[in-house]
Amino acid sequence: MNRTFKAAVAALIVAVGFAGSVVAGPLEDADAAYDRGDYATAKRIIEPLAAQGDRFAQSHLGLMYYFGKGTPRSYAEAAKWYRKAAEQGVYAAQSALGNMYENGDGVPQSYAEALKWYRQAAAHDDLTAQFFLGYMYYRGKGVPQSYAEALKWIRMAAEQGDADAQFRLGYMHDLGEGVPQSYAEALKWYRKAAEQGFASAQENLAHRRRRGPDRCWVCFISILTAAKSGARSSNLTESEGRS
Repeated sequence: MNRTFKAAVAALIVAVGFAGSVVAGPLEDADAAYDRGDYATAKRIIEPLAAQGDRFAQSHLGLMYYFGKGTPRSYAEAAKWYRKAAEQGVYAAQSALGNMYENGDGVPQSYAEALKWYRQAAAHDDLTAQFFLGYMYYRGKGVPQSYAEALKWIRMAAEQGDADAQFRLGYMHDLGEGVPQSYAEALKWYRKAAEQGFASAQENLAHRRRRGPDRCWVCFISILTAAKSGARSSNLTESEGRS
């Protein structure tokens, strides 16, 4: 599962995340510039701060290199700046760096390194890292496959509101993977994901081989369709910050 996009998005540091920075004001200005699409200004503010060692500026600069915002896209440069921030304890950067190692983006592919960084961030309640770590156990990537361990971490992320985790938790209940099979629990978690506009789930549902009864799948499609046409429409865009 390649979720580098989500991991990189999670590393965007918004103003609330700058509270621990000694240069919160300039970083807030950079964030405002980024939000309005003025990437050149954002990079001009962030780059010297990152070079001076500010961990949040380093994480934000990593994201800009990852997406090619205000600079040519470079996974190698993204990994370099994420690493600097990760080593200073920015949980979002740890999660993003872990995902780059999982997928071999800008760094040699390494499940061991991915797990190392996911665990560091997950231990501090970074919900993206918790989901990624759980999914590593779910698929047995670099660790013995374990639904029990997968469930532990995925549930943590789901309970914090991560839509990917909520969908996966519903799926595990639907098929009885690591838990007693329960349509009621599956439907509960599918609904939570759908209410966040988890549109990619619709594609998953259309293409995934169904290995059990379809009742919850049908319900989920109906819920998702209603959610997409209703009041709430969630975008996984470059506006979510986790530190």
